[in-house]
Amino acid sequence: MATKLLLHFSLFKSLLLILLSLSVSVNGLSIGEATIYDLQLALKHKQISSRQLVEFYLDEIRRLNPVLNAVIEVNPDALYQADKADYERNTNDYRAYSGLHGIPVLLKDNIGTKDELNTTAGSFALLGSVVPRDAGVVTKLRKAGAIILGKASLSEWAHFRSLTAPNGWSARGGQGKNPYVLSADPCGSSSGPAISVAANLVTVSVGTETDGSILCPASSNSVVGIKPTVGLTSRAGVIPVTPRQDTVGPIGRSVADAVYVLDVIVGVDYKDQATAKASKYIPYGGYKQFLNSYGLNGKRLGIVRNPFFAPGSGVDLQTFEYHFQTLRQRGAILIDNLEIANIDVILNFTLSGEAVASLAEFKLALNDYLKDLVVSPVRSLAEIIAFNEKFSDLEMIKEFGQDIFLAAQATNGIGEKEKAAVYNLARLSREGFEKLLWDNKLDALVTPGSVVAPVLAIGGFPGISVPAGYDKNGVPFGITFGGLKGSEPKLIEIAYDFEQATQVRKPPTFKP
Repeated sequence: MATKLLLHFSLFKSLLLILLSLSVSVNGLSIGEATIYDLQLALKHKQISSRQLVEFYLDEIRRLNPVLNAVIEVNPDALYQADKADYERNTNDYRAYSGLHGIPVLLKDNIGTKDELNTTAGSFALLGSVVPRDAGVVTKLRKAGAIILGKASLSEWAHFRSLTAPNGWSARGGQGKNPYVLSADPCGSSSGPAISVAANLVTVSVGTETDGSILCPASSNSVVGIKPTVGLTSRAGVIPVTPRQDTVGPIGRSVADAVYVLDVIVGVDYKDQATAKASKYIPYGGYKQFLNSYGLNGKRLGIVRNPFFAPGSGVDLQTFEYHFQTLRQRGAILIDNLEIANIDVILNFTLSGEAVASLAEFKLALNDYLKDLVVSPVRSLAEIIAFNEKFSDLEMIKEFGQDIFLAAQATNGIGEKEKAAVYNLARLSREGFEKLLWDNKLDALVTPGSVVAPVLAIGGFPGISVPAGYDKNGVPFGITFGGLKGSEPKLIEIAYDFEQATQVRKPPTFKP
């Protein structure tokens, strides 16, 4: 009985601290839900300094992270970076004019940083490893003057170790919690970046997606997530799953904040060949110009009822019908009851060929990444498997296993079977999603939550998730706008106008 009372008191105390933190302000500025624009204005007028901003977030992490498990580690150099940003601003240094200058950013713990921070994908196997250089996107963030606040938690190995491990769990980070309903699924694998932004532990974050890993946690934690066209952002220095589908993207509390980050991290990186080809999609003048209040006007949006809005799908149909009406009122043209060819196959990880291709590609890409490390306790997938067996208690192997790892290790390069799978994925995309959009002259497909993720993943297509509502228990859900490669400008216009018209997002409730 005494133990139960102690646990209840501990939870009550944690929740009380959370509720108290929601009203915290610095010099009269309420930082909690402040946008990048708000913060830049406050920095410019010396209402706040970057040091005060970082101190605020570090304090929030200290208070809330024991409950949320959203941050794996904070950067010991964060305050130094903040002081540097303040100095540059006070001396009118040219760097101070970047939109992210002096703004704290959290990185998913599979994005490499050449500093005091670890890069481990949430696994103890890579603790103490040393990367040869900053990841490509980190180089761009530093150049823009962003402050690397730390590493956010994730589903371990980007959820590519085990079929049974829960979303948001890693050996190093523990179980990430949804800040709206602590017992609800935070989704993954970019759980930590989404939780951190939702709970105001940081201004913005950067995650990665292979198949749903940005869109799903963004939807589940009532934040905005952008999954860019594959190659639009560099994957160099990021612990991989498969280069064919991997992409790096921003998470923010608003479309505008996510776009500020996107503008910084896109572009050519000679260490990632895909960026040279994808750079043709980057519009002159960047993406902020598409934050247009009339962005929905004239846009042709497709709705695929089956299976995405089918009865029994768990989707709040009434809310989405209301959103469809809002889209129409804003000038969008909705083409309803469309079908994606072979959608049942596309959504089946095994039948589509995604499993066969990804397992072989993962082993090759991960082994290449590990060989490139300056220092590492492990140098191959085989050695990681052995590490997990040796330290099974730490890595909870008995509880969750490592079946995906074992299946990947059993592959032997890219053979005829893998080539056939990749060809099939390309065919499914060409005859399915691409044909649907071309034939109906669509600007985007509208879907609930992140159910469309495999459709976008196998073709390298972009998508944006925006908060759309909360279920009867208070658990958030999003709406996703997906388009063809390079369609980010249209998707941003659509997502921004929808967000401004609906204003769905609200601060988290931290319900048990």
